[in-house]
Amino acid sequence: MTTEFSHISVLLQESVDGLAIKPDGTYIDCTFGRGGHSGLILNTLGDNGRLIAVDRDPSAIESAQRFADDPRFSIVHNGFSNLADIASDLAVTDKVDGILLDLGVSSPQLDDASRGFSFMKDGPLDMRMDTTKGQTASEWLMHADVEDITWVLRTFGEEKHAWRIANAIVDAREEEELTTTSQLARIIKTAAPQREIKKHPATRSFQAIRMYINSELEQIENVLVAALDVLKEGGRLVVISFHSLEDRLVKQFMKKHSTGKKVPRGMPIKEEEIQKGKKLALVGKKLKPSKTEVSENVRSRSSVLRVAVRLAKE
Repeated sequence: MTTEFSHISVLLQESVDGLAIKPDGTYIDCTFGRGGHSGLILNTLGDNGRLIAVDRDPSAIESAQRFADDPRFSIVHNGFSNLADIASDLAVTDKVDGILLDLGVSSPQLDDASRGFSFMKDGPLDMRMDTTKGQTASEWLMHADVEDITWVLRTFGEEKHAWRIANAIVDAREEEELTTTSQLARIIKTAAPQREIKKHPATRSFQAIRMYINSELEQIENVLVAALDVLKEGGRLVVISFHSLEDRLVKQFMKKHSTGKKVPRGMPIKEEEIQKGKKLALVGKKLKPSKTEVSENVRSRSSVLRVAVRLAKE
């Protein structure tokens, strides 16, 4: 049996409010995690409502058993980047009233040393969201070129000492196999100048490797595109981001699809023609957690919530 780790859902009420739930609506929680958001959605739905949860983490699927007796609930073991296929298989394409995305790594994943996401506890250097497939961080680091490692650290971690750290990793693996989080953290700490007091020197590198191993940004791009087809007219897209790269993707996507056609100034074009092509309308401004929430859950401090509604389809 999988050990349960505590998890506090970030921006819980705000995100469910953003879905503007209809009692008999159909909703998809693309990142079930430990079911905090799903639980509140189910509490808000009526008897004829439907909630489809998605997660690629086997431990999340196991955790969903507590909702097994609720006929309104079902869960799919899959990555949310496959949303289009999931919706097609369940015959809900163009029929969904709301999609929720809670991006990034969850607290249970960080706190479980056996997953290898954190340098705070020693564990196997795994970092896979879905432990049933794909290469581990250890396997990748043992074979990747120094240029590739540098690119990953710089691109996904915005690590200014990427080249120095990558070289240290390559040198270290010639002496011993890199299999644990403590090994990697020690290598990075030795290689990177100790100028930052607030953050451990391995913070950015661990984040970058995790994002690369799990193709996180590519997954986000895919699910956002799929959401346009899966949502019905008036359906809500609610996204919680934790990293600037994630939020930038979400912000740019929503802006792109909520802006009408760009035409040269002064061209005699009707307003309805300009508005053609708009697929989303932004709902309010971005939301950040309250001071109270941050004080109760420090991991919420970097979160950003954005909401958009699907416009009429052409």
